[in-house]
Amino acid sequence: MDQNSETVIRDGTANPAPLGLMAFGMTTVLLNLANAGLYPLDTMIMSMGLFYGGMAQIIAGIMEWRKGNTFGATAFLSYGAFWLTLVFLLLLPKFGVQLAPQGAAMASYFILWGLFTLVMFIGTLRINWKLQIVFGSLTVLYVLLAIQDILTDANAAMIVGRIAGVEGILCGLSAIYAGLSQVLGELPKRTQTA
Repeated sequence: MDQNSETVIRDGTANPAPLGLMAFGMTTVLLNLANAGLYPLDTMIMSMGLFYGGMAQIIAGIMEWRKGNTFGATAFLSYGAFWLTLVFLLLLPKFGVQLAPQGAAMASYFILWGLFTLVMFIGTLRINWKLQIVFGSLTVLYVLLAIQDILTDANAAMIVGRIAGVEGILCGLSAIYAGLSQVLGELPKRTQTA
C-alpha cells in the first residue's frame, strides 16, 4: 500500500440550508404579518419563534458546522438564537421575571443585529443572488425596527412598524423561495423508460 495515498470520505448527509432558510422565512413572514397589523402578536408567533425559527435553525446551523460551512453555521446558529432571545424578551416580562426592555434597549438590540446582518450580507456577495436578497432585506428590516423603537411619537412609530411589517414579509418570502429552490433543485431528475 502506498504511504502517500489518501482516503477520501464523501459527505452523504443532506443539505441543511433549506431547513434553516424555511425556518427563518416562515417565522419571519408570520411575525411580520402581525407587525403589518393583520393580527396580534400571540402564542402562534411565539411558538414558531421558539421551535421553528429558533430550534430548527440551530439544528440546521449544527449540521452546517458539521459540513464545514462556517457561513451557514454562523448564520443559522445566530438567527436561531435571535428568535429564541426575541421570544424570551417578549415573554419574560409577562411572567414578572424581568422588566420589559424599553425603546432604547430594543433599538440597540436591533441595531446590533442589523450590523451583524450587514456584514453577513457582504459575505453573500460571494455566494448567490437569492441570499443577497435575504440578507439585504433583513438588514433593512432591522434598521426599520430600530427606528420604530427610537421614535417617541406613537403614530410615527406605528407607521414605521407597518412599513417594517411589509418589508419583513418580503424578506421572509425571499428566504422561503431560497430554501424551496434548493429543495426542488436537489431532487433527482425523472428518468424516461422506453
